[in-house]
Amino acid sequence: MLTKRYPSRAEVEIPAPDEGWWAAVLADEDGRVISPREGGSKPAGQSLLTLVDWQRVRDIYDQDEIVSLRVQGYNRGGLLVEGDGLQGFVPVSHLVEMPNGVSEEERRTILSSYMGRSLKLKVIECEPDQERVVFSERAALAGEGRRKVLFRALKPGECVNGTVTNVTDFGVFVDLGGLEGLIHVSELSWGRVQHPSDVLSIGEEIDALVLHVSEENARVALSIKRLTSNPWETIPERYKPGDVVQVVITGIARFGAFARLEEGVEGLIHVSSMSLGLGQDAGKLVSPGQRVQVRILHIDAEKRRLGLSLVSVE
Repeated sequence: MLTKRYPSRAEVEIPAPDEGWWAAVLADEDGRVISPREGGSKPAGQSLLTLVDWQRVRDIYDQDEIVSLRVQGYNRGGLLVEGDGLQGFVPVSHLVEMPNGVSEEERRTILSSYMGRSLKLKVIECEPDQERVVFSERAALAGEGRRKVLFRALKPGECVNGTVTNVTDFGVFVDLGGLEGLIHVSELSWGRVQHPSDVLSIGEEIDALVLHVSEENARVALSIKRLTSNPWETIPERYKPGDVVQVVITGIARFGAFARLEEGVEGLIHVSSMSLGLGQDAGKLVSPGQRVQVRILHIDAEKRRLGLSLVSVE
């Protein structure tokens, strides 16, 4: 649960945008688009966009217009749409009628039902050099011109509300009402995050802090961890080496187990501190979600490292 007691803009340290954050929103997951017009399937992406009117696509994107295009094919990642000099892809996360958490079979059935339908769409990515156009049905719901309004209104340090539309290995995309922002995995929690799906899920409504806005690059960087203060800053004041505390096991590794002391603060219980036989791993003694007693061995708040020793298992 996110606290509503947010730090002021003056208290927020805005990090420089990292280009690594902006990996592609669309990955051709199986690399094939099912297209009956072609009598089978063919690679999605570049080879399908040879007849695109790129100037028109750019104008539609710049003016934030809504267009109507017909569905001509699909793969597990989304739909191929085209019409009147336009052609591109609609990711499943940008389809209004795609439920969350559906099975592969259900997804294929739903996507196939789109064949031949006309959809109201907005261009959300236009990359002529890569011969790629990405459309969104979800963004079109906000109406024409909404993206431009949001870009003018959004300011670094402000809190916004949105809905999670996609969860990837590198972060989470959030619909802000006609414009998408990205929460990089490093901005999800002050603690260790194994995968963004462990923190947020598609369809979840969240609050986030605006870190960076670039209308030129159509990018909005967000954070949820910065809605709360960094717990590592006060850890040395609240805990000392030798303290015995209760923690929750969060993960198992070859060299030990990770444990959460409090929200955003995790430490490592090295395997050498556990009563294990030769060759046994930490999973033989503890498991994720289990509460155990540990002794704090050392604290390095600057590097966010916490060394722990197992005392007892509950």
